[in-house]
Amino acid sequence: MLFQSSIRKELARSFGATLVILITIVMTIVLIRALGQASRGYINPQDVVLYMAYSGLGRLPTILTLSLFVAMVGTLSRMYRDSEMVVWFTCGQGLSVFLRPLFRFAWPVLLIIALLSLFVWPWTNQQTQDMRERFESRSDLDRIAPGQFQESSSGNRVFFIDRDTSGGDKASTNVFIASNENGKSSVTTARSGRIETHGRDQVLLLENGQRVESVAGKPSLKISEFAVYGAKTGETAPLAAGFTAAKLMSTQSLIRDPNRANLSELAWRLGLVFSAINFVVLAVALASVNPRGGRGGNMILVLLTFVVYNNLLSLGQSWVFVGLISFSHFLLALHGGILLAAVAWLFKRNSNWTFRAGRRSDPLNPQRSAA
Repeated sequence: MLFQSSIRKELARSFGATLVILITIVMTIVLIRALGQASRGYINPQDVVLYMAYSGLGRLPTILTLSLFVAMVGTLSRMYRDSEMVVWFTCGQGLSVFLRPLFRFAWPVLLIIALLSLFVWPWTNQQTQDMRERFESRSDLDRIAPGQFQESSSGNRVFFIDRDTSGGDKASTNVFIASNENGKSSVTTARSGRIETHGRDQVLLLENGQRVESVAGKPSLKISEFAVYGAKTGETAPLAAGFTAAKLMSTQSLIRDPNRANLSELAWRLGLVFSAINFVVLAVALASVNPRGGRGGNMILVLLTFVVYNNLLSLGQSWVFVGLISFSHFLLALHGGILLAAVAWLFKRNSNWTFRAGRRSDPLNPQRSAA
């Protein structure tokens, strides 16, 4: 049918262009955030690209939803502006008839959003968390890069090496260590050093160096020289097994263990799917053009609607977590209420209903007032 094919073709072009723009903006923000976390030592600088991929994949449901909403409102608004809507209305196509071609175009995108929200979202969170834990679980010496000062995980030591010879014994030259422990400050320098592993302990062996110690509140200094000096630097223990956060759990696990934390996360994932469906109906209800206004006025309303809906989704998730509202009541109140409001507004526009105040009486023309 010409009516449906023409709408789907324009929707495809608009959706593709909007999706590319939004992905570019989001990935730029993710890149800046990833570089900031890498500079602060939260993630490995070599894993920045992989971290960006996981983060972008986790944000893809929201990007697809906004792209779909903007593309639909933009297409329908363009049809209003170019008077194509008048032609379709004259041919007997009501406003509610546009729902069918829109859903026929949107159902693959809605299916992808559902799969990403319910299955891919927890997987990307788990991968990102594992990446951070692997980087944070390294020993202090594994974090050192030649030519850079590096603080230990406990914050009481600072390491520096001039050059790493990359030998089999992990030898380094010109080693500097400054520490502050139990009220004692010390500065240790050595011409060379190497790392040896004894069981689960890592020992730093320094050769041909000097150590200066001082005690807080005392003016005396203790200076000693050594040929070989050993210091325990940390353990090569495996990752600590902490509690599994709700956002890291699969959807099946959330359903099997319906506590408040799991239900709040489940409400968020299902909310991404329900909101995407509601945005299709909202696009038909909100699409209109004011001839006296600019083209950007309608898009401002679209973005405001999207932001408010997502903020309500996040707010409802926190309410479910603290027990202010139940899981089922939240889904019914938010998504069901918005769907009913969108359908009512669409029916009002489709039936051309207007809300007019009662006419005032005209004392100069009583017959006109009575009419």
